[in-house]
Formats: sequence, structure tokens, C-alpha cells
Amino acid sequence: MSNLRFKVVEEAFKKRPLEVKAPAERPSEYFGKYVFNQEKMFKYLPLNTYQQLREVIEKGTPLPLSVANDVAKGMKQWAIEMGVTHCTHWFQPLTEGTAEKHDAFVEHDFKGGMVEDFSGKELVQQEPDASSFPNGGIRSTFEARGYSAWDPASPVFIVGDTLMIPTIFVSYTGEALDYKAPLKKALAAVDKAATAVCHYFDPNVTRVTANLGWEQEYFLVDEGLYAARPDLLLTGRTLMGHDSAKNQQMDDHYFGAIPERVQEFMRDLEIQALELGIPCKTRHNEVAPNQFELAPIFEECNLAVDHNMLIMSLMRKIARKHGFRCLLHEKPFAGINGSGKHNNWSLTTDTGVLLHGPGKTPEDNLRFLVFVVETLMGVYKHNGLLKASIMSATNAHRLGANEAPPAIISSFLGKQLSEFLSKVENSTKDELFTLEGKHGVQLDIPQIPELMVDNTDRNRTSPFAFTGNRFEFRAVGSIANCASAMIVLNTAVAEALTDFKTRVDALMAKGEGKITAILEVLREDIKTCKPIHFDGNGYSDEWKAEAARRGLDCETSCPVIFDRYLDDATIKMFESMNVMTKPELEARNEIKWETYQKKIQIEARVLGDLCMNHIIPVATKYQSELVDNVHKIQEAFADPAKVKDLTSYNIDLIEKINKHVSFVAENVEAMVEKRKVVNKITDIRTLAVAYHDEIAPYFDAIRYHIDKLELIVEDEMWTLPKYRELLFIR
Repeated sequence: MSNLRFKVVEEAFKKRPLEVKAPAERPSEYFGKYVFNQEKMFKYLPLNTYQQLREVIEKGTPLPLSVANDVAKGMKQWAIEMGVTHCTHWFQPLTEGTAEKHDAFVEHDFKGGMVEDFSGKELVQQEPDASSFPNGGIRSTFEARGYSAWDPASPVFIVGDTLMIPTIFVSYTGEALDYKAPLKKALAAVDKAATAVCHYFDPNVTRVTANLGWEQEYFLVDEGLYAARPDLLLTGRTLMGHDSAKNQQMDDHYFGAIPERVQEFMRDLEIQALELGIPCKTRHNEVAPNQFELAPIFEECNLAVDHNMLIMSLMRKIARKHGFRCLLHEKPFAGINGSGKHNNWSLTTDTGVLLHGPGKTPEDNLRFLVFVVETLMGVYKHNGLLKASIMSATNAHRLGANEAPPAIISSFLGKQLSEFLSKVENSTKDELFTLEGKHGVQLDIPQIPELMVDNTDRNRTSPFAFTGNRFEFRAVGSIANCASAMIVLNTAVAEALTDFKTRVDALMAKGEGKITAILEVLREDIKTCKPIHFDGNGYSDEWKAEAARRGLDCETSCPVIFDRYLDDATIKMFESMNVMTKPELEARNEIKWETYQKKIQIEARVLGDLCMNHIIPVATKYQSELVDNVHKIQEAFADPAKVKDLTSYNIDLIEKINKHVSFVAENVEAMVEKRKVVNKITDIRTLAVAYHDEIAPYFDAIRYHIDKLELIVEDEMWTLPKYRELLFIR
């Protein structure tokens, strides 16, 4: 076998699991080993400094530089004991990853030598180049200054020989250039609004925290096969490839036995994640072949976002160590499930969970209902914006396909909660209803205990489903920064809760009792947000028509969906909640449109290159062999009928190849010419829309004919690894 494809397939078959040596301790003993957590703070900081830092973390008070200097001193001692030589501010620019600039613990001792030094100033602030990161025009190329600032709420950690300091990233003029800064503001907004509403029910509540539990889906492919697919290498997805005869149709991969090589990768990943304080809980095979999932225990939202960004970096690095490549693209393979990152969101107080479901008293149930309904109000008022927060060139391939929710935001509540809302809506007096909790089901099978059944089912086609004590935002893409969705969701809920309290207080000021006022406003909001409530099949054509009738955002064009960030209602919400300003929103949209256009442009270039340098040469070479075979048959046999009988099949293949090759060549040329035209557009939004409307449609049309050629051309001639190899190599 001379074909490179066959060589890399053979090498993949030979691979054996890389043995992972687990630490001798139990996971609970090495959890957070490389994190400057509360235990390390207490050990390495003076007591007064420790107490002041805890107050900064828990109450959000400003960090004095004197305290920062003491913290830096203790941090440095711990870090040096752990073999650390460098530090970096670790931040999340408006890209799909994180950024870091490493500085050594090195300063002159003014005696001809050097000392290890790390000051509070270095801990608190660094100066990355703000013009070299996506900034949407906030910084010109010659205006380089920007600042990263330590976020004490997210613990410092160690990777290799470097102390990693989680930070926000802002421009010289103060605008946020990252995800963390507006996320922290959104979390502060929902804390303030939710705490105020909680005081109707419990005046002892001092703080409300948004929690997040993400579920990270991903694919693994053998590294050699990945390297032999330029489209995977350069775009993260396969731009061509015919379905494997067997893929996920037998439902045998989901929750199946984890392949040995993959389990060793997972084990290695979990050990390193636990050492970094990421509380990994669940691992399993997902639905599609070579697709898997990892999920941690719920954490505070800001920390959970940091941990998700860190875990994606770890996954990529550790996968290569095990001979894999980790694919986080939402749709790396056509025809099978894509990968999402379900965001399980909830609110808790220092006294309990606000979305806990049925309470012990009718008043507890009323509080639960208030927070469910006001969450729905936020989602309803900003359903288009929520969709924009999770939309991207990559996630657009996944939404609405193979169990991913559709590109229409709606919320599933389940029969019991839906009926409960209906009762409250239609009541006319201050009646507090009881909502039942879990109930037992006796299966009448020997030795099997009674099952406790939740008060809601699950709806896999719902983008925003209530699942018992949380809402599951299922539409978030696998490669996305969770902060994008969490900024919008928390701000929208904060706005809804603020408006709720304003109206309740107004009624109480007119003499209405507290319960009467709450129920009156609640009934109004249940009626108002009813269009967002849908418990049916989100894939049906009937729902698309019904959603449009209800006034929900049904737009499917990715660059047009981004317009929702600049709606008057969006700007008003973000500015009134002190999360982002209009200039910051405009800058982010510039980045979104530019990112979309560049991704489609790269895919178009890669597709054209593969067509002209792989597909067409291989197809025409095979066609030439068929032509040569026909000529030899014609020379060998004198009988025209015999010749026709022996050559008809090959002649048919020759004609089919010609048809497919001609279509591919003509449309690649047309796509290139169309790109030359649209590239002259100077307005970035118009350019992004043109790439969506005029360039992207070529992809599927060209792909169809390439995939037909893959079925025709001799297997050994085909240079690109096929789906049956990419998806089933172990």
C-alpha cells in the first residue's frame, strides 16, 4: 500500500493505550494540588492578610495594594516550593481561547546577580498589547496599551513551571476586551436584583450566586488521520466525506463501554483536572462514534467558566500525548451528532437554592415560582439576543440537527410545572398552591427498589429546559466560551427581577399586601412570557410556524442574528444593569462579523485547494485508467456487441466522473470569482452577510459531488481518510 492514507490507518490500528500512573493518594487528597486555594492561603499568608483577602473574595470589596503585596509574597513562596519560575496573567480575549504572557521571577539584585521577585503590583496588573487582540475598533494599531487585572474570586493555579493568574482584560480607556469583565458585572447585577427580591421571603439573605454546570462534548480522532485531512487541520471540520455505512444508527455507542485508549486519555485528563481544582464528575460515550462527554460538579459561574476554558486547553494537550486530536468544533462530521456544551444554570442564596423545585410551605413555592417566571421573562424579552449569544459560524451547523435544539429559543417546563403556572395565572384571589415533588414508582420487579421520579421530564429539542432545580441551556456550542451565554442570561434575569420588584413595590406603596402584590405581578408576567413556553417537538415544521406567530426570533442567518446585540432593548438592558456600554457592544459585533467572515473565507480557500489538488487529480487519474481499460478492450475484441457489453459499465463511470468533476471545477472557479467580488465590500456586516448568502451555499453543492466521487473512485487511490476510518479507529 503506497497511499499515505493507508499508512496512517495502519499506524492507528497498531496504537496501544498509553499507561497512566495515577497518584498514590485518593482524588480527594490531591484535588487542588496546584491551586492557591483557601487551604494554601491560610498556610502561606499572615492571618490578617488572609482575612482581608477572604473578605475581598466573598464580599467583593476592593483589594488594597498593601494586601496584594502580602498575598504576592505568600504566593511566591508557595510557587517556588512547587518549582515555579514564571508567572502570567491568564485572560480570555474575544477569541475562542485564552491568552498568556510569561514573565520570570527575575530582578537585579544590584550586586551583579539576580533575585527571585514577585510583587503585589505584578500580581494585580500587567500590560498586554490591546491592539493585537480583537477589539472591534476600540484600539487602533498604534494604540497598544491595555491592562489585565487580577480576579481574586478565581484562584491562582500552576501549569508546568508557571503561576497562572486569572484576570480581566480592558483597554487603556476602560472598555472590556474580554469575556470575564462583563461576566463579573452580569453576576453582580443578578446578585443585587435577586437578593432584593429574596427579601420579600427571607430578610436574612445577603447574597445570591449564579451557579453553572457545563457538559463538555468532544470528538477524538487518531492524530495521523487528522494530519492527513487538511480540512480538519485548518477548519476543525470535514468539508467533504461520504457517510460511513455504519455510524450512529444502531445507538450502540451511547453510554457503551469506553474504549481502552480513550479511557486512559480520560483518566489522565481527570487526574490533571482534579489537581487543578476542576471537580470532574461524569464521563461517558456520547451518541456519535468517537464522541464523548465530560461534566464536573456545579460551581460558581465565574469559576466554572474559567475551569471550562482550562479543561478545553487540557483536553487538546493531553489528547496529543495519547495519539489523539481532540475536536471541539460543533459539527466536525456531517450526518451524525454534533457537539454541544449544555449550560446548567441555577441561582442559590446563602440559605438555599432558589430553583429547588417544590418547597415545604406554600410561601416557599411562591418564591420558587417568582424566580422561575422572572427567568422566563428575561428569556422571553431577549430570546433573539440569547440566540445571538450562542450563535457562531461553527454552531450554526449543529443547531436543529441530530438532537441539538433548533435555532428558536423556547423553554420546556414539563406538565406539572406548566399546570402549576396555569393555576396561578387563572386564580383570582391570594391563593397559594402546593406543587408536588418527586414521587415513587413501584416497578413490580423482584429485588428492584421503588424509583423516585422527577416532577419534569426532559425535552432534548428544547434550547432552554427546566430540569428540576435548574434550567439547562442546551444550545451552547462545544467550542464556545460559556461566558458569552452567561453574560446575556444573567443580565436578562437581573433586568426581569429588577422590573418585578419595581412593580411589586409600587403596588405595596398603594396599600396592597405583599402576597397580593406579588401574585398580581406574577399573573401579569405568566401571561406575558407565555409565548416562550413550549413543551412539544422543537424540530417540527408546525413549531417553526407557531414560533413565528408567537413573535419569537426565527432568524437563521448567523451574521443577521448578531444584530440583536445592537437592538435598543439590548443596549438599554446592558447599560441599565451596568454590564456593557453601547460602544462595547458595537465593538463586539464588529468582532463577531469579522470572525464569521474569516471562518467562511478560510473554509472556502481550503475547499478550493482540496478540490484542485486532491479531488480532481485523483478522480481524473482513475477516469484515465478506466479510459485506458476501454481502449484495451476495444483493441482485444473485434465484435462490437462484445465490446459494448464489456465496456458499458466503465463508460458509464467515465461519464459520471466527468459530470461530477465538471461541476466541482466550475463551481470552485465560480466561488473564487464570487469571493473576489464580495471582498471589495468595506462594511464588515455587509461583508459577513455576503459570505453567508453568496459564498457558503457553494459548500454543500460542491460537497455533494465530491462525496459521489468518493463512492466511485478506487479506494486505494482516494488520498483523504474516509469517515469509516476517522470514526472507528481505536
